[in-house]
Amino acid sequence: MRSVVVTDPPKADLDKVTKLAEYGVATVHEGLGRTGFLGTGLRPTHLGSRIGGTAVTVLSWPGDNLMIHAAVEQCGPGDVLVVTTTSPCSDGMFGELFATALQLRGVRGLVTTAGVRDVAELHAMGFPVWAGAVSAQGTVKATAGSVNVPITVGGQLVRPGDAILADDDGAMVVPRQDVDRALTSAQARIDKEEATRQAFRDGQLGLDRYGLRAKLSELGVEYVTAEEYGS
Repeated sequence: MRSVVVTDPPKADLDKVTKLAEYGVATVHEGLGRTGFLGTGLRPTHLGSRIGGTAVTVLSWPGDNLMIHAAVEQCGPGDVLVVTTTSPCSDGMFGELFATALQLRGVRGLVTTAGVRDVAELHAMGFPVWAGAVSAQGTVKATAGSVNVPITVGGQLVRPGDAILADDDGAMVVPRQDVDRALTSAQARIDKEEATRQAFRDGQLGLDRYGLRAKLSELGVEYVTAEEYGS
């Protein structure tokens, strides 16, 4: 495997990515046809954060955080560090010291398939993290990997400069060329959901709004009285 640090990848427009994050992961994910979700294995270490930024990607060997150190130099305002390993790893590869360095550079958060530690400190300093594990297990700095190359997270391809969104529902990637489309589709979904919300407030049932009575009948679901069911 060739080990490289790519220093100048193109990035999605940060203002648009910041706006996209306001819609939330679930809305953007649905608006894009249920694509881009980075999987249920990534959970926030603390609830209440919502971020959007441009990906700086890291491919590391398990239990080795050397390339995270290399990645810090490549990070700037509005970035989100995205770290994965060449094979599954739950070791605590990231902690408060890394977060201190990244906060200084304007990085908005971390998404990693590996583990993190110093969780209380990360929470106190307000550095959002979505991780595959929490672990005190330490790491080494011995093996080369790569920075700002395409990586795979949760079955999704993440390229450097793509939009990364994360909140209490998880994390997702939006390819940088799809950010404009994501903004349009997310707003359309918000409008549709507000119309549905108002219909529910007015007493309409989902069975009727979504035309599900015919679906139930098609699937052979019958309405019977309790007496009929008991007999």
